[in-house]
Amino acid sequence: MRALPSALSLTLMLGLLSVTSGLRANEQQGQSLPEAAISEREPQTLAPLPKSATRVERLSSTPAVPGIALNILGHDILRGSFQRLYWTAGQAVAGLSMPTPVLIAAGVNPGPTLCLTAAVHGDELNGVETIRRVMFSLESDKLSGTVIGVPIVNMHGFLRTSRYLPDRRDLNRYFPGDVKGSSAARIAHSFFNEIIAHCDRLIDIHTGSFHRTNLTQLRSDLGKESVRQFSKMFHDVTVLDGAGGSGTLRRAAVDAGIPAVTLEAGEPLRMQLKEVKQSVNGIKAVMHYMQMIDDKPVRAPKQKVFYKSLWLRAEQSGVFLSETKLGENVRKGDILGTVTDPITNRSSVIRSTVDGQIIGMALNQMVMPGFAAYHVGIAADEKRVTAEKVADSIVAEALEPVAENMKEVAREAAQSAARRSNDPKTVSAAAREAVKEAVKDSSRLLENSENHAAPATSQKPTAAPATPANNNAEMDEHPE
Repeated sequence: MRALPSALSLTLMLGLLSVTSGLRANEQQGQSLPEAAISEREPQTLAPLPKSATRVERLSSTPAVPGIALNILGHDILRGSFQRLYWTAGQAVAGLSMPTPVLIAAGVNPGPTLCLTAAVHGDELNGVETIRRVMFSLESDKLSGTVIGVPIVNMHGFLRTSRYLPDRRDLNRYFPGDVKGSSAARIAHSFFNEIIAHCDRLIDIHTGSFHRTNLTQLRSDLGKESVRQFSKMFHDVTVLDGAGGSGTLRRAAVDAGIPAVTLEAGEPLRMQLKEVKQSVNGIKAVMHYMQMIDDKPVRAPKQKVFYKSLWLRAEQSGVFLSETKLGENVRKGDILGTVTDPITNRSSVIRSTVDGQIIGMALNQMVMPGFAAYHVGIAADEKRVTAEKVADSIVAEALEPVAENMKEVAREAAQSAARRSNDPKTVSAAAREAVKEAVKDSSRLLENSENHAAPATSQKPTAAPATPANNNAEMDEHPE
């Protein structure tokens, strides 16, 4: 199995050479959508979701010109066409550009724009095949809206079979990017503004990292109503709640008003057809629920949702051997695996400390003390957690004007005291006294914020809840 990555990379590199030569021959031309090849579907339909309030300027995905689905990368995409365009961040030496293929399928009927991205980390292969299968299964006369697929976002890392950019930076820590920032920030800025700004929904496909594998699952900020409803469209794909780390593509998209999820499936440097098929089925279900295709997905078990998770760790160095499989349900006290010192033969076990499900795990390997071996999703009362999120959201929203007012009052008092005295204690005391006075007036600010708030249309949260740092330890042990 380990020979697969290099063989696959060679095949794709040869494909890239044809892509590059195609670009230089001005090959960006439309063609009709290919015949459908995948037919596994699912059940009920969901009403189209209301969009979140956009926080940054977004590009319109519906041009006013009849017959044109959208304009992207300087090209008009005609309805009923399939186009292969190319995005480049302009980072290469002149004449040695590294274009990234962007596949665009536009249906004959108007509708939303769904974006699919993969290989933001260059060693993640399952998403590449997933996007290929989805894009080349679409039929123009049966598609409403547009699907934009970018199978390999991080072409620099992909050609080196590396997770990172050439400067060892993780591209998925720099979105939405900065036009005047580091190389990674500039690449992120270009991709976000030239591609992601056109999306109505985004599915960013990843795998486990660093010799770990993941159960096919979504990483979703369930405190956002639009994201929560988007996650339900995947039907039977397990969901793990979390806002996502700062700089990740999905968090930047959500902050820009684009409902987005990360779809995790399998392990890096391998092509795993089971995980690919699950991912394709999930995306097809989404397209059905978004009313982009009519095909009904196959009925599946109820979707599992985890609001909390934890990592179980090795307590000694040695050879880690798992006795548990990915996806298994475990109970507190169960032995999941062993770690054995190859020199002394001293062995220890890793036990589950909670009831839950194995949603991620390390592959058998040499480990050190503290190594994260098993990622366990912890079952929780969904109604209670949802109520807590609503409460957190209301508190965060209500306290925002109070906090801003206190900052302003404290700054003015500190500046005034600093002009009269050089004693830091005097300045500090003045600021504290001003804050105390501002607290007395906080009830008026809260009333004003309520009076100016938009009228509620439902009992569901209207703003993102405050997300505790390191909510699911995902940034520590499984970075997206």
